[in-house]
Amino acid sequence: MRREKIEITGEVRVRYAPSPTGFLHLGNAQSALFNYLFAKHYKGTWVLRIEDTDLKRNVPHGEESQMENLHWLGIDWDEGPDKPKEEFAPYHQKERVSLYHKYVQQLLDAGLAYKDYATEEELTELHDQQIAAKIAPHYDGRWYGATKEQIKKAEAGGRKPTVRLHLPKNHVYSWDDMIKGTVSFNSDNIGGDFIIEKSNGMATYNFAVVIDDYLMKISHVLRGDDHIANTPKQLAVYEALGIPQPLFGHITLIYSLETHKKLSKRDKNTLQFISQYRKFGYLNEALINFIAFLGWSPIGEKELFTRDELIEAFDIHRMSTSPAYFDQKKLDWINSEYIKKIPIAELANQIVTLINAAETDTALKLKELKMQENLEFIKKVVQLYRAEAKTLMTFMEKIYFIKNSDRHKFSYADLAEFDKNNVHKILLVMQKEIQNTVEPIDYDSILLVIQKETGQSGRNLYMPLNVVFTDNKSAPQITELLAIMPKQNVEIMITNALKWLNQ
Repeated sequence: MRREKIEITGEVRVRYAPSPTGFLHLGNAQSALFNYLFAKHYKGTWVLRIEDTDLKRNVPHGEESQMENLHWLGIDWDEGPDKPKEEFAPYHQKERVSLYHKYVQQLLDAGLAYKDYATEEELTELHDQQIAAKIAPHYDGRWYGATKEQIKKAEAGGRKPTVRLHLPKNHVYSWDDMIKGTVSFNSDNIGGDFIIEKSNGMATYNFAVVIDDYLMKISHVLRGDDHIANTPKQLAVYEALGIPQPLFGHITLIYSLETHKKLSKRDKNTLQFISQYRKFGYLNEALINFIAFLGWSPIGEKELFTRDELIEAFDIHRMSTSPAYFDQKKLDWINSEYIKKIPIAELANQIVTLINAAETDTALKLKELKMQENLEFIKKVVQLYRAEAKTLMTFMEKIYFIKNSDRHKFSYADLAEFDKNNVHKILLVMQKEIQNTVEPIDYDSILLVIQKETGQSGRNLYMPLNVVFTDNKSAPQITELLAIMPKQNVEIMITNALKWLNQ
């Protein structure tokens, strides 16, 4: 049953603790954002901690990706590796190994943990036997209560032990989840005595995270719903050590709107990583706005929030227990609305940044054309297409199209709706007028001449021209588009269309 109200009292300290085993993805960003909003709403502290003990899986630049993209999103931490506070440092787990050893030894000395000398082969055999017997896989505690002789023999044989926490039988681990309400697990159903220290001396996640949260005085833990099975194990550590536990809240996971399954790397139609949204021209504020609605909803119908408005409106009690569905159309709409609000000069500068970074094919092509040096032209394109742009990539593609408009192969399919003879007349008059004009060309005046000499106006004039110069009946104000096209491109495009009409 969901708890209606959980009072948030005392000093609020929350953490976002990524592993540098991958780059910042949507799920990471969701967790980071809700921790950030929670901390800021309740005037608390947001801590960045790097859980980097899994040395084999750490990827190059994984930590840098996390920090750089969090910065880009504007989710900045109060404490972390680059903002240490002496009382809580260090902020990398691999630098805290001695702290974990201390608490492991404390549990060993108290008889609440023990050394396990089982080999990988023995554990695999145990697992296979349990599966064959249709028993839930669990450790059978075979080394709990081992004699000195058994231990001496194992060590003489070169076996290196892990350390396991001994769980009491039929014990209930329960907590009042800030999002899900009361959640309970029986100790008999969580896999048996679990490892808290590996044979290489490294603490496991479920042990290290408890020690870190305790020593860093973390008051509330907000994390993804996929961690809920870890919580009873962590509660077991808290109980064994006799230390206070934080309040937990488990955030709903993000699901695909198409498959209704958890979003995964196999969903090729969805960008997974924040760096991808960045390089394809999504705005950080728009992305923050979108992610905030993946698992939370405000009071009222308002959908567009500034960062400060999100902080003010955030309420942990309005977090959802239902799946959060990723809606690409909604994201594109939010981004387009932000584009409409941002000054043209600022949008142009962001486009220049993307071109300079050259992280997409379009950006690379524009950089080769040195478009980053033509800020005034970029501003004109932004002005022309801002009403329809979904992302900054829209502008970049239009820039490339305009600069290379004479090279594009058009189908002219939509010209079939119009009288070919009339279209032919329109283009011939336009061709003649342009030939006798130097840039900048007043296309509004030229269209008046075309109307006078051909008798064509309105839809019968503008739509054919849209098709000729964009291959689409729908286009921005055609005279404004032509005004920023090179004259020779316009002439070539007229020639190409005339060739098609003459077929």
